[in-house]
Amino acid sequence: MSWHLGRLAGFDTETTGVDVETDRIVTACIVEVGGNTPPLTANWLLNPGVDIPEAASAVHGISTEKAKTDGQDAAEAIAELVAGLTQVVLAGTPLVIMNAPFDLTILDREARRCGVQPLTEVVGDELHVVDPRVLDKKVDTYRKGKRTLTDLCRHYGVKLDGAHSADGDAIATCRVAWRLGSQYPRLAELAVPELHKAQVEWHAEWAADFQEHLRKKDAKAVVDGCWPLRPVGGEG
Repeated sequence: MSWHLGRLAGFDTETTGVDVETDRIVTACIVEVGGNTPPLTANWLLNPGVDIPEAASAVHGISTEKAKTDGQDAAEAIAELVAGLTQVVLAGTPLVIMNAPFDLTILDREARRCGVQPLTEVVGDELHVVDPRVLDKKVDTYRKGKRTLTDLCRHYGVKLDGAHSADGDAIATCRVAWRLGSQYPRLAELAVPELHKAQVEWHAEWAADFQEHLRKKDAKAVVDGCWPLRPVGGEG
């Protein structure tokens, strides 16, 4: 059975900003869907321990006051997140993450900050990720326009409930992955480990091409080609 017809686990975070090295997770969701099994959803609201900028609150709707009042201790929540993802990964379920280098990297840095063993150190080579952003760029490379989750949902005819909420985005990401697997047999026919390895190569190729394009105007432009996780210290 093709990977897109089996169980999928969507993962998404909403954060204090877009710097994976310094920003913090505010909300997170792990949702398991498909495989002829009822959905399972787990949500977290964290107290990140820092003020949430108004610009970030405007996106996900969580204010500093709400996070302080209702949010879980960050270290406790990060430990639960890593444990939850570990359980999913070791069960053989692929993680479906839109723009995986963001969410996996910020989780990795949060874990290290909180003294929690990072996910990749726990599960090692068992980690298999499906990233609709990478897949879409591979199968429809020259399509013009943006490729945010909202854009992909529109393009593939996927319903997006509660955009920029962790649970809404996680579910929609799984739906887009299912559409991609359904629409493109060359993706569906790959076993999950093969698909993961292919995405490493596809993202690196895209990054190199995009960097070359940018350097026509800026000789110092750099596009990170690491996927699905940016290594600590920017090495690799």
